[in-house]
Amino acid sequence: MSRGRIPAEDKQMDESMRSFAEKIFASEVKDEEVKGEIFDVEETSPISWQEMKVHMMLQERSGTTEKRKKHHLRLKTVALALPSVQKSVSSLSAMDEVISTSPLYQTVPTFQRVQISGDYASGVTVEDFEVVCRGLYRALCIREKNMQRSLQRFPKTPAQYLRAIEGEAWRPSDTGPVFNPPVKDGQDPFETGNLPEDLGYHVQMKEGVVYVYADKAAAERNEPKDLPYPSLEDFVDDMNFLLVLIAKGPVKTYTHRRLRFLLSKFQVHEMLNEMEETKELKNNPHRDFYNCRKVDTHIHAAACMNQKHLLRFIKKSYHVDADRVVYNAKGKQLTLKQLFEQLNLHPYDLTVDSLDVHAGRQTFQRFDKFNDKYNPVGASELRDLYLKTENAINGEYFATIIKEVGSDLEDAKYQHTEPRLSIYGRSKEEWAKLARWFNTHRVYSPNMKWMIQVPRIYDVFRSKNFLPSFGKMLENIFVPVFEATVNPQAHKELSVFLRHITGFDSVDDESKHSGHMFSTKSPKPEQWTSEKNPSYTYYVYYMYSNILVLNNLRRQRGMNTFLFRPHCGEAGAITHLLAAFMTADNISHGLNLKKVFKLSTCDMCEIARNSVLQCGLSHEEKVKFLGENYREEGPEGNDIRKTNVAQIRVAYRYETWCYELNLIAEGMKNE
Repeated sequence: MSRGRIPAEDKQMDESMRSFAEKIFASEVKDEEVKGEIFDVEETSPISWQEMKVHMMLQERSGTTEKRKKHHLRLKTVALALPSVQKSVSSLSAMDEVISTSPLYQTVPTFQRVQISGDYASGVTVEDFEVVCRGLYRALCIREKNMQRSLQRFPKTPAQYLRAIEGEAWRPSDTGPVFNPPVKDGQDPFETGNLPEDLGYHVQMKEGVVYVYADKAAAERNEPKDLPYPSLEDFVDDMNFLLVLIAKGPVKTYTHRRLRFLLSKFQVHEMLNEMEETKELKNNPHRDFYNCRKVDTHIHAAACMNQKHLLRFIKKSYHVDADRVVYNAKGKQLTLKQLFEQLNLHPYDLTVDSLDVHAGRQTFQRFDKFNDKYNPVGASELRDLYLKTENAINGEYFATIIKEVGSDLEDAKYQHTEPRLSIYGRSKEEWAKLARWFNTHRVYSPNMKWMIQVPRIYDVFRSKNFLPSFGKMLENIFVPVFEATVNPQAHKELSVFLRHITGFDSVDDESKHSGHMFSTKSPKPEQWTSEKNPSYTYYVYYMYSNILVLNNLRRQRGMNTFLFRPHCGEAGAITHLLAAFMTADNISHGLNLKKVFKLSTCDMCEIARNSVLQCGLSHEEKVKFLGENYREEGPEGNDIRKTNVAQIRVAYRYETWCYELNLIAEGMKNE
């Protein structure tokens, strides 16, 4: 098979398959009873009784010779083969050669490896196993295609296996995100003198996606520039395939069992090798968890400070600015002292408990309570004053708090954050105002990278007649960024701001069901004029599509590109995860860590290393924090001197990863 090519019989989905996919989607968005039947898998019996009966009948009907053949195949043990760009010229295995030719700090100590013989098909029939492998192969191809087109990241190791399955040579890809290097000493992070010239292009949104034209005349002739543009039909076909795939019995059974096996395998690995991993860390001079680099990849700017910091700042501002006009209340200007009097409060009486801005256990899966925590003392007036970029003092307090947080991070040295600022899409002027706030107050820290979050609250704006359609909301979100990319000289503040942005996020309460089923028949964004909110998948598709075009345009101009990193998997339907699998570079949630409290030092350092790998820090910074070979996957890419992650742990992860990809390749050999 050629790269990304899908067999004709698989590509041309018949109406019955499309109908089945739409039924699955409908069951998710409407939260029907069918949802449990399709997706829920019993912990104690991952294969249903009906499937077991069919399995037994097939076994009885099959001939003795065929039964013996399949039985031996099921007991097959797959040998681990690690991918290599060039074939080894020595007699050593790929892993042994990496170890023997690596510097001392990259050497993998001898450790006990866990292997189960005869785990070829993990308890399903060989026929079912091959069905699963074909499905997983195509799923990986779909993700690889979408990541490469949008200049996001797809790991090298699975790409090598996909090319091997297709019988093609793997070649390193030059596609990927472009991050700006760190600001050098003496360089102004708000410099505008080096902005590129105007291209004279015309940008125009059509059916929810921004198109770029050489000029207005080209737009009238419908002749867009040669940039990748998304295909709704292809996206929906891929989405339907994945929906059908995850609903198949063999896939559910195999993946359920495989994941449980991998969990058990890691627990055995820890039991056998924990002391050896700890020994590695003890022998690593200078470095421990507290002085290895780590990035908070999921934090909102309005919550980047801790409770004590916010309380201390409120008291300090009152002490210094009590008589300063800081608030407009229905045309009446109030000083800070008058505002607190109106709220029947005095800063001296405030405590961390009365401030009540900590999202504790009571907010878990309660988005309404979570949002309330952004209001200090439950007062929206204080939120507007201290945690907003637009107010009577032009967001000065908010900027000062963020810069204080940045200063604390710089003092701590090893901690970085990626705070999110909101663009709502209510007005086209939002970008210009946010950029002006950023530049005016010089909100910069070398330990901070910025992300833009887009709340999914079209229904709120539409119900108040702030927007005529969902298409207008998309236009307000993306057209200003395209215009600043085409003509930076006319949008200097926004162009500078975009240099510090690394990605887009999609945020809101995932548990809210829209009742809409995304398909090719869905209304186009400019036709979506009802007060009903579009589905999560609808939002994600149009955000991804515009980021795809924008990234390719910005790369042509030598500008930084953006990752798509939506909130996903908190409380929503399984279709949310499916949409993110297709479109997102990564998601930044760690809710399951609430249940994994007893993390070892190696566990925590591994999480810290992963946070640096997935964040928007530049290549230069990652080389400094992780080592020169950080882009290599496996022990070769880990510098224990910088990461404090045991080479045994990295080798285990890499070998396990390769083994699972090997299984897919084995299952595809009969293609």
